[in-house]
Amino acid sequence: MITLLSKFFVRSDLSAEQTRTAYGKLCGIVGIFLNLLLFAGKFFAGLISGSIAITADAFNNLSDAGSSVVSLVSFRISEQKPDARHPYGHGRIEYLAGLIISAVIIVMAYELIKDSIGKIIHPEDTEWSVTILVILIASIFVKCYMAFYNSRLGKRYNAAALRATAIDSLSDCAATTVVLICTILSHVKGWRIDGYAGLLVGGFILFAGIRAAREVINPLLGEPPEQEYVERIEHLVLDFDPAILGVHDLMVHDYGPGRRVISLHAEVPAEGNVLELHDVIDNLEHKLCSELGCVATIHMDPVVTSDSRVDELRYQIIDILASINETISMHDFRVVFGPSHTNLIFDIVLPFDFPLPEDNLLADIERLVHERIGRTYFTVIQVDRAAVK
Repeated sequence: MITLLSKFFVRSDLSAEQTRTAYGKLCGIVGIFLNLLLFAGKFFAGLISGSIAITADAFNNLSDAGSSVVSLVSFRISEQKPDARHPYGHGRIEYLAGLIISAVIIVMAYELIKDSIGKIIHPEDTEWSVTILVILIASIFVKCYMAFYNSRLGKRYNAAALRATAIDSLSDCAATTVVLICTILSHVKGWRIDGYAGLLVGGFILFAGIRAAREVINPLLGEPPEQEYVERIEHLVLDFDPAILGVHDLMVHDYGPGRRVISLHAEVPAEGNVLELHDVIDNLEHKLCSELGCVATIHMDPVVTSDSRVDELRYQIIDILASINETISMHDFRVVFGPSHTNLIFDIVLPFDFPLPEDNLLADIERLVHERIGRTYFTVIQVDRAAVK
């Protein structure tokens, strides 16, 4: 259905971002229609059967229709261009939409669990018919289809709201399957297990809501970029020009899908021509912007490359850090020679889960410098934390 409708609603001449928004709107409209259809069918089945599980499942589909409305509105808002109040655009509205969808799912789960417990305490007989069976089976197939296309398009276009909807649809498949099995068992065995079925359905829905919330809370709070994305940036930077010797202090700020701001430090020879190096950095910024669809800012770090004494000390420090822990990396190495002592100035980067306290680590580095290099050498170290392990 989505593939067929996309031929009419998603034009081939749209940009990548416009295509993403068009698919988001289309999924929202289809979701509203299908969920309202499922609500009507299950609500009818719940009325004629007297089943709390089927009726609750029907209202779960009604909440899904409301979630699809939220998703549709979020895609409409997110496509608006940056303005004075939101200079980085409105892309994060999709994360907020996903959070709203998750909250609705959790509330519905709570209500369903509460009503199911009441049905367990005061069980009632439920009715059976072929119509109910057909409605439930059709609902399972429809929800599986919705999970399929929302998951596929959510991954393709990195859309948090669609991924949250896909997770919800999968939980609905499981929930309706439980209702179907319990309905059949109630008819065949005469068991009054409608309340227990509702309780299981509520558990499925609650789990889906919590999982969907986790999907969108992390980018809202701020999470590290994907390792593949970091590696792609590093390759683009290091392969751009021989004048760029290294890259560090990479930061990626996410303002919504397709709206990223990148900043990094690029090491260049301190002996090079400043104007020529600045031109290289400018061209690199343009390349990152065009290939990654981001805003890039690069700080130029001069590195001494023609002093053999500095090179030897740099390699000695690298060996010392590796002997302590191979996960430690170093950058911005400088040496200030003096008549009575020499300062070794550099930054080190540690993983967030580094086992040794910073004070102990700095003391170990200073001790090893005195032992291996000399008592007149002292360290001035800035500690950074790695955004990606």
